[in-house]
Amino acid sequence: MGEHANATLVRRMMESMSGGDMQAASDALADDVEWHEIGRAEARHGKAEIQAAMPSATDYTITGSVHDVVANDDHAIGLFDATATRGGRTFSYRVAEIYHIRNGKIVERWAFSDDTAAIVAFFA
Repeated sequence: MGEHANATLVRRMMESMSGGDMQAASDALADDVEWHEIGRAEARHGKAEIQAAMPSATDYTITGSVHDVVANDDHAIGLFDATATRGGRTFSYRVAEIYHIRNGKIVERWAFSDDTAAIVAFFA
């Protein structure tokens, strides 16, 4: 039995992001996606808002590896190891991300980490 299509969708999106292919990552998202970020109180709404926030994020890089992805017809949960580099500093952390998926597109995403305070401080 192969991997569930929603697990493959999330796995490919995360691999695209880590490889710097933001267009391929964006293709996995619904146009009206609701994107909850670690340390940010308000979700970003829609691909356009997410893409508009990216130019302000040019002073750092984040790469990661997929630890595991499990999925069913409506949701996927991804476990990832991430490494961020900014201003000559490097920070590694783990995240769990929950995705709501409809019609082959991610419509909502929530992210949780092993150390939210450290992530917020690193990117402040």
